[in-house]
Amino acid sequence: MDVTGYLALSRIDALTRGLEVTANNLANSSTDGFKEQRVLFSDYLSRQKGDQLANGEKTLSYNQDRSTYLDTLQGELRQTGNPLDLAINGPGYFMVRSQQGIRLTRNGQFHRSADGTLVDSLGNALLDDQRQPITLTPDDQVLPLGIGSDGIISTEKGDITRLGLSTVDNPNTLHAEGNHLFRPANENDLRAVPAQEIRQGMLESSNVNPVEETTAMIKTQREYDLNFQLLQTEFTRRLNAIDKIATEVTA
Repeated sequence: MDVTGYLALSRIDALTRGLEVTANNLANSSTDGFKEQRVLFSDYLSRQKGDQLANGEKTLSYNQDRSTYLDTLQGELRQTGNPLDLAINGPGYFMVRSQQGIRLTRNGQFHRSADGTLVDSLGNALLDDQRQPITLTPDDQVLPLGIGSDGIISTEKGDITRLGLSTVDNPNTLHAEGNHLFRPANENDLRAVPAQEIRQGMLESSNVNPVEETTAMIKTQREYDLNFQLLQTEFTRRLNAIDKIATEVTA
């Protein structure tokens, strides 16, 4: 394969990754607390034999898929009226405990389990500021539950505990595991959010803009098709050249 083929393939590889990320964003445009991902591309300039290019020679630039990063822009907060629906206005994540350890989420849709523990849709326990599961006593379960903007959970009998919001210095170290959960690189990297603002009876919508993502997908698909056509055209050209040379040699 010549240089043209390698250049086209490097671009196709990058575009394929871009399509996968965009498709995942679109699929989660209605997922509460979802944070869209972006692909970071860069150019790799091929090394030249000397400092100066020969007459008519051009620098070769290959595409590289450098990384995928998280867009932490806050989604729109919408009213639900459910007292166990919680939204974070500002930075931070809810902490839940899964079978694999502590996980972070911006999806604040919780409910009470059979034993009174507040859990997410997967049954992971919601944690307080001491990283302990929040479990209501039988008496508290029958009383209206109030959750203040400062995270204090209480009933008419008094305060029960305080929600724990955590964050990390670099959000791009969080690994998306699916089901609205993020895995921190190290639990020791988690730090408390000092000034938290929680809204009870609300949920944070996905921060994906479906119109923008659809437009990006169409643009990427068109560019993908153009590069694929270039590969096909180059393959046909080379095949015709080989046939012509073979014909002249055997003539």
